[in-house]
Amino acid sequence: MSDKQQNNTPRILVSGGGTGGHIFPALSIANAMKRRYPGAEILFVGALGRMEMERVPAAGYEIIGLPVAGFDRRRLWRNFKVIAKLLRSMRIAKKVLRDFRPDIAVGVGGYASGPMLKAAQKAGIPTLLQEQNSYAGVTNKLLAKKAGSICVAYDGMERFFPADRIVMTGNPVRREIAEASMDQSEAKRTLGFDPEKPLLLVVGGSLGARTINESISAALPEITAAGINVLWQTGKTYAEQCRDTASGYAGNVIASPFISDMATAYRAADLIVARAGAATISELQLLGAPAILVPSPNVAEDHQRKNAQALVDRDAAVMVLDSDARQALGKEILALMADGERRRVLGNNAAKMALRESDERIADEIDKILRKGN
Repeated sequence: MSDKQQNNTPRILVSGGGTGGHIFPALSIANAMKRRYPGAEILFVGALGRMEMERVPAAGYEIIGLPVAGFDRRRLWRNFKVIAKLLRSMRIAKKVLRDFRPDIAVGVGGYASGPMLKAAQKAGIPTLLQEQNSYAGVTNKLLAKKAGSICVAYDGMERFFPADRIVMTGNPVRREIAEASMDQSEAKRTLGFDPEKPLLLVVGGSLGARTINESISAALPEITAAGINVLWQTGKTYAEQCRDTASGYAGNVIASPFISDMATAYRAADLIVARAGAATISELQLLGAPAILVPSPNVAEDHQRKNAQALVDRDAAVMVLDSDARQALGKEILALMADGERRRVLGNNAAKMALRESDERIADEIDKILRKGN
């Protein structure tokens, strides 16, 4: 163990991002390590132009951006530029290691984690991987053989990783969500809704979801006619169009590009419609919230459908495929809102799947790896 570690100031490098599903767990892990080691030096490495370049500094951490991008599987001729960016990123990653000299590198998936964690492994720096999904990402599969520990949230991950490295930790959930204590009526009032009316929360992910937005737009007349209020997170791209639609239902529908207080939104909701990203599912499980999951079809290996199926198999959520949403989502919403007992069963079964204190469990694994370096 280095002098820095002995003085309770380990140097920890955290790499990954691209979506909230990668960034929120990464920040949760960093915060857990800061609680253990207040003097720890933590550096993030993300991808230039991606949302981590804003979210990480806002959370108080330094971040370096790599000019890395994902491969275009449909238009292969575009990958010449991608390869050039990858080679440049690998050179920058080596410089980051020389300058920062981390005691451990933690990868949470996303574009930047590949070149950064590969460089760390080549340099003999211990690594830990955090895999959020039920179907492992390509980057983590490639890095797994040399990883000291692989933290997962689903059973059966030995299909992808060496079984002796796998640790079931669950996915870290934002502390403000895990610790929220407001009751439902108060949460509804805080958000500007009638506490006596049922509330539907629609969350299309950190970037929004066109299919969900179009499906909700089409179903709003029936939803509001049934006395249901709607809190609708639209994403930036669709904000203006959805706000125009919502304006026709003043007092019953609030549309916003981003919901900053998700803890209150979750507490207020009687039913949630969401994509099936790993972070969202972990939050739903922790809260025991009934949900309709609409997996994104635009993700690697169709992993969101597999995430959702893991809940459906335990009667812990309802799944509506993206291709069916425009016809089926509104009907599913109305059916579940009319059946409180069904919502209760879904929520209870989701809660049974929750793994709590995941950030601390992952911090335990980081500690073990750091101690091995002594």
